[in-house]
Amino acid sequence: MRGARRAAAAAFVCALLAAAPSARATECALALALALDISSSVNADEYEIQKGGLVRALRDPEVRAALLAAPGSVRILVYEWSGWQQQDLIADWTLIARPEDIDRLAARLEARRRSYVDFSTAIGRALAWGEAQFARLPVPCARQVIDVSGDGVNNDDLSPRTVRGMGGLGRVTVNGLVIKGADPDPEEYYRTEVIGGPGAFLMVARNGFRDYPDLLIGKLLKEIEPPQFIGLLSR
Repeated sequence: MRGARRAAAAAFVCALLAAAPSARATECALALALALDISSSVNADEYEIQKGGLVRALRDPEVRAALLAAPGSVRILVYEWSGWQQQDLIADWTLIARPEDIDRLAARLEARRRSYVDFSTAIGRALAWGEAQFARLPVPCARQVIDVSGDGVNNDDLSPRTVRGMGGLGRVTVNGLVIKGADPDPEEYYRTEVIGGPGAFLMVARNGFRDYPDLLIGKLLKEIEPPQFIGLLSR
């Protein structure tokens, strides 16, 4: 079944390439900030799995078809985070209007080299930094979503709950992809402290980083869908 969907999606992308540009809706339907954990608990191999998983997801035919068929434009930003002062922009807000836009974004990520290796896990600061990026959008977007991946609980500076208590993340949906294996177990922490906002959901890589790439594809598809089809989810 999935193979058939992939074939159909690939055919759809090819048709978009061959067709003349259409009058796609100019309104921004979704601003999606993708936040990658590069704290010290993420080793070099796990970093490559995380980054490579995102590259693979952007090149997946179903994800590409969903991005290009979204009812309204989609803009994507990608950043890395670790300690309370370590948030680095990888790709600024990118309008996804044609397949080439996705190709350039994937290539930029593929060429990325890790910025830090020995800092703590400051999830609250990562989310506050991500929220601030929405103010730099060139156009208003109906949905503002931070997609945060991580393998540990907050252990530095502001917690996500504190950020929300200070009035942050009010309009923003925070979805999580948590990687199991650390002690303390990050799953419940992400469920109760990290995710939040309209339609927020959590996905869990129960077998560690090796589950990450496949889960990320499903996660992106759910985030691209209109919000009435998204509910609170655990996997």
